[in-house]
Amino acid sequence: MREAAFIRRNTEKWRSYEENPTTDPDELTDRYIELTDDLSYARTFYPDSNITKYLNSVAGRMHRGLMQNKRDDQNRFVQFWTHELPMLFRQSHRLLLVSAVFFGLACAVGWLSAANDSTFVRLILGDGYVNMTLENIKKGDPLGVYSREDGASMFLAITVNNIGVSLRTFVAGVLASFGTIVILFYNGVMLGAFQYFFYERGLLLESVLKIWIHGTLEISAIVIAGCAGLTVGNSILFPGTYSRLESFKRGAKQGLKIAIGLIPIFVVAGFLESYVTRLTLPPVISAAIIAVSAGFIGWYFIWYPIQLNNEQGTTNSTH
Repeated sequence: MREAAFIRRNTEKWRSYEENPTTDPDELTDRYIELTDDLSYARTFYPDSNITKYLNSVAGRMHRGLMQNKRDDQNRFVQFWTHELPMLFRQSHRLLLVSAVFFGLACAVGWLSAANDSTFVRLILGDGYVNMTLENIKKGDPLGVYSREDGASMFLAITVNNIGVSLRTFVAGVLASFGTIVILFYNGVMLGAFQYFFYERGLLLESVLKIWIHGTLEISAIVIAGCAGLTVGNSILFPGTYSRLESFKRGAKQGLKIAIGLIPIFVVAGFLESYVTRLTLPPVISAAIIAVSAGFIGWYFIWYPIQLNNEQGTTNSTH
């Protein structure tokens, strides 16, 4: 192969390695193997070329990255939460935005549908829930559903259910993202109809201050699970320079890590729903819990990954 053809064939891959650094040890190893294969080829056929010197330099930096990623099991666990997972989120921010926008539009559909069709809320939420809530409203406790069950049993059931929803949203991505979109749409419509039900009765603010104590984390996690599912779906639809199978393997691995990363979020959300939402709290306390939850989601899933990526890019450019 002529040198120009060799460069044209691989430039995009090399540029991707430089512009999208990773701290994932498995991904880093795969990249290093591919790069050293290219370097070996270049040394054989173009020993005095600038491209050989370039590949040698990039391989050297990548090798240092591999050495820095050697950790014991405890450090590996910490590394996953503090670096690997946030960097995955940074790579998936575009799909996270798509998931959030689509979920928001579905909420609007649910709200408008409930506003224009008096039977829509019953269709989405079920007669049992609607009748029970109407009875609770008459009793002066519109959100009494959260205090009917034992806290421990409620916590276990809610957490397991939410984790199941997250994993189903992720797995549904194998249907070329369609399954994930359906789940996001259904949950968004349900939330929109649910909130309109309380708005129609003059209870919107009360419901927000009650429900979003746990809902801020819970709904955010569902949107992020949608991002995980779209990551899988896009790996099938848009394999890029990889074979479709290899692209799917990479997308599934990345999406699964994102979905697993949501488990602590669902655990905390389940705890809040089971033990805190049921309490009658002053509005300022409820608002503070909601604000802290929203601030954490914004920091860990958006701002921190961007900051970490920028810091890593600066570090790599100095070597």
